[in-house]
Amino acid sequence: MRMNLVSVFSDATGSQKSRLPAIAAAMAFGVLATASMAQNAPVPTVAVLAKSVGATYELDGVIEAVKQSTVSAQASGRIVTLTVKAGDKVRAGQTLATIDDREASVGVQRSQAQINQADAELRNARAQLERTKELQSKGFVSKAALDGADLQYKSAVAMAEQAAAGAKQTALAQGFTRVTAPMDGWVLQTHAQAGDLAVPGKPLATVYAPQPLRAVVQVPASRNLSARSASQTTVQVDDGSGSTLAIAPVSRSAIPSADPVAQTTEWRLELPAKEAASLVPGQQVRVQFAQGQSSTVSRIVVPRAAVVRRGELTAVYVVSGTGFALRAVRLGAVQAGESVEVLAGLVPGDQVATDPVRASAVKAQAAKAAQ
Repeated sequence: MRMNLVSVFSDATGSQKSRLPAIAAAMAFGVLATASMAQNAPVPTVAVLAKSVGATYELDGVIEAVKQSTVSAQASGRIVTLTVKAGDKVRAGQTLATIDDREASVGVQRSQAQINQADAELRNARAQLERTKELQSKGFVSKAALDGADLQYKSAVAMAEQAAAGAKQTALAQGFTRVTAPMDGWVLQTHAQAGDLAVPGKPLATVYAPQPLRAVVQVPASRNLSARSASQTTVQVDDGSGSTLAIAPVSRSAIPSADPVAQTTEWRLELPAKEAASLVPGQQVRVQFAQGQSSTVSRIVVPRAAVVRRGELTAVYVVSGTGFALRAVRLGAVQAGESVEVLAGLVPGDQVATDPVRASAVKAQAAKAAQ
């Protein structure tokens, strides 16, 4: 083909122009031929063997915000406005919802009137006490009259203090009609709409701080002792590209109680801020407990590159006759060295393709398996 192209370019200028389509066709044929040769090249495979690996087990966990609050109403009334929705960013003290405060406003006005009345009575009692003291010093009134004036003054002082306390209480009740965010963060969910009736204790919105985060996992009672003695605990997150991000928690703790129905204990794994920056509450993760090299078990492992994920299907391409067959497998823990345990679907001696894309071709041929 190369000699044909050289002969074409060696022709006269006039004939060269007329043969340009032929040149393009020849080049395209060469590219297709090269691609066909690459596609028909033997696909590398690896023999499945049972190996001794560190005893590990994985459990499903979920990401949870350490600081999360469900904001509830503290006053009764119709919800006038709900100023946020799920996904909104809020600041501490920002108004989330307002409740009809007409009744509270009337209470504030009543309290202010009581304060004015108490102040007037206090001024009158003070003046009366001063006059009585002056008259008693000149002998015009008895000591009993002075005691009575002093008692009235003290009663007026108590009434003024009571009115001031009532005003503070009504002002506080009016403040409860403004529901505010308890922290800087994000609105996870709203539980009411404008026009709904708010009563004390009714949830209005859930707010969480983006940091810090933790992974929460329910450990069966039968594995609780193993979890406590695990030499290493990692939180594994699928990054969406087929790779797994392993995060080592900064601390871990177990709730000292068990669920009476599920018989599980809740473990909380606090995550570092930098590694957990891309995580969100509610995201599912895998928590791996490793017992170390002192405790090993025999497991079938395959390279992670050989695993195919299609929706909920996890499979590998296994050599079958002169080609490959897709076989579903159930995976276990991810091991060091970019390999993963296979709990079911393979037996020692199977040959697995390490390039699933090429193995999926119709006429793919298997190369000799690597040990």
